[in-house]
Amino acid sequence: MSGLEEAIAQTNDCPYRRTFHSDQGWAYQMNAYIQTLKDNSIFQSMSRKGTCLDNSPMENFFSIIKQELHYGKVYQSQNELRQAIENYIYYYNHHRIKEKLNWKNPVEFRQLNQKTA
Repeated sequence: MSGLEEAIAQTNDCPYRRTFHSDQGWAYQMNAYIQTLKDNSIFQSMSRKGTCLDNSPMENFFSIIKQELHYGKVYQSQNELRQAIENYIYYYNHHRIKEKLNWKNPVEFRQLNQKTA
């Protein structure tokens, strides 16, 4: 639960709907986890049994982060790995362009779509 509480604290000022995605594992079934998500207005998303496409966006992200951050690199401590992940997520959202987003990074794409909505 401490990981969830930390994530909630770090995303409390998020202007967008927060989503917690899991497969149908322990977080899907744990009442305290589900109630904490509800109490913090966090949408729970989960894969349907036997439907891998539900998990596709997150699986894609994890695949990319492993390819670009993990393979071939040895981290000397948990803090070094944590910092590398935080730096990569910032890079991914603010600098890494994607063809699916009309060659924009996710932040740029969201900002442009807010202006036109």
